[in-house]
Amino acid sequence: MKILGVKIDNLDIGEVLERVEDFLKDDKQHYLVTPNPEFLVEAQKDKEFKEILNQADLAVPDGIGLIFASWFLGQPLKERVQGVDLMEQVCQKAARNNWSVFLLGGERGISQKAADNLKEKYPNLKIRAGFERVFGQPDILFVALGAPKQEKWIRDNLAELSSIRLAVGVGGSFDYISGRVKRAPRIIQNIGLEWFWRLGCQPWRVRRIYKAVIKFPWLVVKSRYHFNR
Repeated sequence: MKILGVKIDNLDIGEVLERVEDFLKDDKQHYLVTPNPEFLVEAQKDKEFKEILNQADLAVPDGIGLIFASWFLGQPLKERVQGVDLMEQVCQKAARNNWSVFLLGGERGISQKAADNLKEKYPNLKIRAGFERVFGQPDILFVALGAPKQEKWIRDNLAELSSIRLAVGVGGSFDYISGRVKRAPRIIQNIGLEWFWRLGCQPWRVRRIYKAVIKFPWLVVKSRYHFNR
């Protein structure tokens, strides 16, 4: 389906992981995006970003707001696929299948801490991290530069990184996996109040939260009822 003109694939986490496994087995390069309400708001004014999202091999709904919007639009998505959970499960698969992983970006030192934590959790995982550049011959690349910078970086650089079969923009996932930022309790996530938790923990996010919980729903309502701009 499309929400505000952006493609969202209607897959559950199991189906997404099956697609990821298929991507890693072919000879092509793929990129996966994790749209949330902030992405879709940004895409309304950044047509280049919208094009990148719509050309992705897979776009998973990382944001409870997209689930609510899909219900409102009469095309319910199966489930929310959070980027941080997807990243962890892909790393688990990588450890089992001998795929190598690289973490790029995040604040200095955070990507390495996230890599260390993943290695501790999955001892067979081949994983490296870097702040500014990719080195080695990784199969999977996770990029944490924030949207839309990370998606544009992937678009501009993926072809030159010939070993990579799958690239994924993961935003703040390194912060969570490294332990730098605590995730909201699962019950808070499930009832759609994670934004409130984040506001309490990171008050500097207020502008981003405004986009997600005020501007995005209004744009969805307008898109359904065709209100004049």
